[in-house]
Amino acid sequence: MQLKKALLSTSRVTKKLLVLSSDFISICLAILLALVVSNVSLQSLNLEEYLRLAPMPLICIAAFWFFGVYSSVVRYIDLSVILVLVKAIVISFLLGLIGNLLYIYLLGYFIIITSDSLLSLEGWLVGFITFSFLIVSSRLTAHFYLSDRISEKRVVIYGAGSAGIQLASALRVSKEMQPIAFIDSNISLHGTYLGGIKVLHPKKLKRLSLSGKVDEVLIAIPSASRSILRDLLKEIQEYSVKVRILPGLAEIAQGKVLVSELKEVDITDLLGRYEVEANQGLIDKNIRDKTVLITGAGGSIGSEIARQVSKNNPKTLIILDANEFALYEIKNEIVSLQLNINLRTVIGSVTNKKRMKEVCKTFSVNTIYHAAAYKHVPLVEENPFEGVSNNIFGTKICLEAAIDSQVETFVLISTDKAVRPTNIMGATKRFSEMILQSYSDNNNENSETRMTMVRFGNVLGSSGSAIPLFQKQIKEGGPVTVTDPEVTRYFMSIPEAAELVIQAGALGEGGDVFVLDMGEPVKIVDLAKRLINLSGLDVKDENHPNGDIEIIFTGLRSGEKLYEELLIGDNVSKTEHNQILRAEEEFITKKEIGRLIIELEKAENNNDVDSLKEIFSRVINGYHSKEGIVDVISLNNLKTQ
Repeated sequence: MQLKKALLSTSRVTKKLLVLSSDFISICLAILLALVVSNVSLQSLNLEEYLRLAPMPLICIAAFWFFGVYSSVVRYIDLSVILVLVKAIVISFLLGLIGNLLYIYLLGYFIIITSDSLLSLEGWLVGFITFSFLIVSSRLTAHFYLSDRISEKRVVIYGAGSAGIQLASALRVSKEMQPIAFIDSNISLHGTYLGGIKVLHPKKLKRLSLSGKVDEVLIAIPSASRSILRDLLKEIQEYSVKVRILPGLAEIAQGKVLVSELKEVDITDLLGRYEVEANQGLIDKNIRDKTVLITGAGGSIGSEIARQVSKNNPKTLIILDANEFALYEIKNEIVSLQLNINLRTVIGSVTNKKRMKEVCKTFSVNTIYHAAAYKHVPLVEENPFEGVSNNIFGTKICLEAAIDSQVETFVLISTDKAVRPTNIMGATKRFSEMILQSYSDNNNENSETRMTMVRFGNVLGSSGSAIPLFQKQIKEGGPVTVTDPEVTRYFMSIPEAAELVIQAGALGEGGDVFVLDMGEPVKIVDLAKRLINLSGLDVKDENHPNGDIEIIFTGLRSGEKLYEELLIGDNVSKTEHNQILRAEEEFITKKEIGRLIIELEKAENNNDVDSLKEIFSRVINGYHSKEGIVDVISLNNLKTQ
């Protein structure tokens, strides 16, 4: 170990001299063996004959230097280096042969293949083979001794294109991973070698994985669509091998691929949907050269809408949130993009009527994306009146500020939990929708502001969602907690949801309820299993008692449903965007909404949860709540009495 450490710590020049000296000795040994095979003893050689042999080592060393043999690092040698080495050996042999031909022409004496030669033909061939063997084997021995192969992960690179080849090159200088094969669907590549690594058919991956020869699969197909990547991951997950992905084409375009660019499999990759190109006309309608206000701009959806709006040439972008740090983060992110836009940052609550009116009037806002809301079901169950205040009263305050300032478009971000809700949060969001519907009634006087609401399901990676929790639990060794084996949810990535919200807002005519096409609902337990498998681990259950990670079912939380819905009724029509549907739903009058708001305010003032639930049961289609919902403050007061 000390010798190894000493060799690795020497200077590059010293290492070159050591390799050169080893080659010189190998050449001399090969010549000696050639003489022995030719029945020539060293004692019988005179000075002239020694001098005739002396150029051979020098010719070989010169040829090696010319071909860059001494520029390669022995520790990272591969087949391509070996091929260069063999080429140099053959060239040096030919140079030696040519040199001897010149010698016989000039001096009339030839040391090979003549009756007066020092070396017989057999001796020369044995010497050549010995020389080749010593040169190659010495490098391979040094390579395996110095390269720490035992600690390297054996990886398969899925994708033998330019990205895969660049990744393999990057791995050669890394002590962490050893690429053992390429996997590619291109039949013409099967069986060939790229940089010394064999290209195999995708079907061979299963055998490699199950044999235990693969520690990790690295996907290097940056041009693959989300749907292709999803299908690929679905296939690989069966092998319980860890998977990482090389993201994007940016580094490829710059001609560099770094091992550090590899990322863990994201749940977005697992649920990748067919990508639909955005309708730029719809995006521009409410953004280009407009003053845009985003409430809740520090949240998951609000911040993504802010990112997308900032890239589509608004006249002014106003980001508003009550969370100072979240607002600071998204502001810095947008500023770092250097988009040369007029950005205004406002700390404020949507429940502050004076503040919201000031913002709308001062900046002459054209478009509002109202994303501010409390969304975590269990927390709102424990704090129902905070949910009512923020989600219902806050929406009403923002909407009235928009109407007073003649804002052109008001878009409410809603949720699938608003459909036949079983919890306070869902009920507050449905009531918020009803406020917009009533204010948009053609019989009302409000015609300057177009009001639209967009309803969709869970977004991947949002704060407090289950998926990041699963990933954290897997890293910690489990168990992974799922509420119920039958629970299902709709999923969509945050960028896709934000993009569709912007486009849906442009389709609104007044009082429209738009529903985003979320695809098929997904079983949460299946997602958990896939995440475990793609982390290179096995699920531990009664059929696999020796697995790595156990899944525990904790039971549905208060207000939680087994499945979510997106539509209250069946009256749905298509729009010009095939992922956005328009729902025709019943609504109540603005006058009735006003009376209900007064009732809600009274219930809030009295901290009367029973009255709150009664109001929701009376006016919200399908609402039913479980017993036992008590404001956490009231509950604590009861316990202390």
